[in-house]
Amino acid sequence: MIPPRFVRRLALIPLLVVLTAVAVAVGTPVLLLGLVVSRGRRRVARVTVIVVSWLVMECVVLCAALALWPARGDAETVRERHYALCAWFLGRMYGVGSRALALTIEVQEPLNASSDRPVIVLSRHAGPGDSFLIVHFLLNVYGRRPRIVMKAALRLDPAVDVVLGRLPNVFVTGNEEPGGRPVAEIERLAAGLEGRDALLIFPEGGNFTPRRRVRAIRSLRRRGRRAAAERARAMPNVLPPRATGTLTALAAAPHADVVFVAHTGADDLLSPSDVWRNIPMDQPLRARWWRIPHEEIPAEHRERWLFDWWETIDAWVAENRPEGREQG
Repeated sequence: MIPPRFVRRLALIPLLVVLTAVAVAVGTPVLLLGLVVSRGRRRVARVTVIVVSWLVMECVVLCAALALWPARGDAETVRERHYALCAWFLGRMYGVGSRALALTIEVQEPLNASSDRPVIVLSRHAGPGDSFLIVHFLLNVYGRRPRIVMKAALRLDPAVDVVLGRLPNVFVTGNEEPGGRPVAEIERLAAGLEGRDALLIFPEGGNFTPRRRVRAIRSLRRRGRRAAAERARAMPNVLPPRATGTLTALAAAPHADVVFVAHTGADDLLSPSDVWRNIPMDQPLRARWWRIPHEEIPAEHRERWLFDWWETIDAWVAENRPEGREQG
């Protein structure tokens, strides 16, 4: 259960300020100690830089959001200011994180930034921070205005709660069911897509792990969807897509193109210890974007079409996984 908004404001924002003050006070000696005692990889120093930078910039974002709260102007102008604030935060954190982690990203077939058609972005969800990177690329590289379908638990992050709560986004709890509020919100957002808007959906519903994959396949079987379960069992690198939200968006925005996103390089970082061992990142993160014009999206059997594309993503991940990393 997510606490009511007034509770989140009264409890979580002061907590963030206190944590930031402590991190800044402790961060300098920890950073120096990490530089002295670390050998080669300097994990302590790298993590300290990221944590302190994140907390400080979250506080800056909240101060800017407070200044924008009584801002005058039409709704579109206010929205653009909040998108600019998101772009600033993501751009700065991408710069800090990529340097601290020695992170490189290779993107194949980048999204056509010159097109003014709205897009529905359907992405694989795997590895820590993949949604952060995708939203960063949409905002700062491709000049898109993302509308995101995300977990309601993210409201526990004060900056996400305040800033993204003012933008056209959907916070979902549990599975989307036809006729439910999350699906109605997705329909509303998709119907309003125009120009350079991008609706970002993660059809898998959560980060990939082998255990979640097994549970998802069993769930399909319990619901009598044996054909879908067999297709999912043949895809070892992805979770089977949940079609309800995606099909709702496609029906509500027939004028939008679809972009499928595959990525690999961090999908086997399943625990804090996995992340720690792989700092800095010795292997690049690889991503592939496929853009499907809305004229080529089938009018029927769209769930099967979605599974077809997820098989393509699974095959691409298998072919592009960093050397020495086999999916278990």
